[in-house]
Formats: sequence, structure tokens, C-alpha cells
Amino acid sequence: MFVGFIYLFIIGFSLICVIPFWIVLADSFASEASFLQYGYQILPSEWNLDAYKYLLQGGQFLTSYKNSLIVTAVGTVLAVVMTAMFAYVLAHPKVKYRHALSFLTYLAMVLGGGLVGFYIMVTNWLHLKDSLWALILPYLLNPFYAFILVAFYRSLPFEINEAATIDGAGDIRLFYKIILPISTPVIATVSLFYAIQYWNDWYLSLLFIDNYKLHPLQLMIRQLISNLNVSAYVGGGGSYQVSAPTSAIQLATVCLTIGPIVFLYPFLQKYFVKGITIGAVKG
Repeated sequence: MFVGFIYLFIIGFSLICVIPFWIVLADSFASEASFLQYGYQILPSEWNLDAYKYLLQGGQFLTSYKNSLIVTAVGTVLAVVMTAMFAYVLAHPKVKYRHALSFLTYLAMVLGGGLVGFYIMVTNWLHLKDSLWALILPYLLNPFYAFILVAFYRSLPFEINEAATIDGAGDIRLFYKIILPISTPVIATVSLFYAIQYWNDWYLSLLFIDNYKLHPLQLMIRQLISNLNVSAYVGGGGSYQVSAPTSAIQLATVCLTIGPIVFLYPFLQKYFVKGITIGAVKG
């Protein structure tokens, strides 16, 4: 009896989680007329592809998709490598100034650098205006993710380092040949965090990218939805009609933008919980 109740509870909870996603997916194929008449439906009364056709017309969507893929792939790889190396320095017991570096890292996480100085550094000093590097470099080192890695590295027996050093391994070879392979769970978790951060970011592109051909997907969609909302607002609800299926477009953009993350997560799921909890306790 109790086991049956548990199964019913799990099935009910699963439906509560799945149904909103299904409604978003199904209603993204709904016509604007049926959406305005019936609102959100589990099965739309009238189906069409107008929202997806509108998004894909002109080629800008595919261009922005490509920009987001490049930024996410390159940024995630570089950020994970840099964060892992930096965290290893903070965790290494024989690094002389590791406590000072940890304090500065924590200070940067709490205070930040300020928007004006950040903008001047990226545009005037680094000359990254209208460059995809402006979307990659600022996120290369996240202090919070670094501390997750530090907690894991400190849980590793230091005898591993000593044994490798006796066998003639240098610091670089020790890190890449021994430490990284046994850090797969936490590295996979941090990689997922970085991938989501790069994929969902639109703020940096809003600051530094004026060339629309370099717009990532999130900014392109933000601009598109803003223009649709402005058109509807200016129309005032009179005889003016927005030609685009506004409501369905908002749902279609959700379906298209979460695709890569949804496909990436199953491959990293087995590492996710272990990567979060490992190093949190000792015993």
C-alpha cells in the first residue's frame, strides 16, 4: 500500500513537472487566432508552423545560433581549463600565497569590478568591441565555480602528488595526466554550469556587440520579442494587427533556445549530483 502511494506521488509530481514543458512545446505550434481565443491548451485546436517560419526567415536565426554555439563551445572549454588550473593553485598546500589569492577571489565574487570600469577595459583597453571574444573572456573565471573545484581538490590525498613527483612528473604533467582525469565528476558539473552561463547570456552582447551579424541567439530573440511587443503596444489594440504570431513566437523561442542544453544534460547527469556534493564533507 505504501509503495503504491509512493509510485502515485512520483507519477503525479512528474506530471506536474512535464505538463508545463509540454504546453510550451504544443502551443508553439498553435495559430495566433486559437491562442487568443482559448489561451494555453494541452492540445491546440489549430496547428501551424507560422511561429517557426517567422523565426527562421532571413537567416539571422541560424547566424545567431552559430554565434551562440561558438561562444558556448570555446568559452566553456577555455573557462573550465582556466578555472581548474586556478582552483588547483588555491588548493595546493605548498603554494605560498594561496590564502591571499583565495581572499582576493572571494573579494571579487562579493564586490565585482563596476560597470563603467568593466566597459572601458573591454572596449578601450582590450579593443574587443564587436568581437565574439567580448562574450567569452569576461566569464573565463567564475569565483564560485573555482571554490567548488577547490573543495574537491582538497578532498584528494596529497600523497598522489608526492608519488607523481617522486616518479619524475612535473607540475603541468601532474595536473593534466593525474588530477584532471580523477576530477571528471566535478569538471563535468562545472562544464555544465559554464555552458548554461554562456548559452543564456545576452547582457554582454547588449553592451559590446553592435553588429547584428555577431548577435548571439539570446540577444537576437530578446530584440525580436521587444520589437513585437513594441509593435503591439504602439498599435493600441485598434484596427492595427501585428502580422507575426506574437504569442506562439515567444513559446517557439523557448523550445529552440533550450535545445542544446537539453541534449547536453543527459550526458552529464550521472556526474551532476556527485560533482555537487563531492568534497563537501569528509569522513
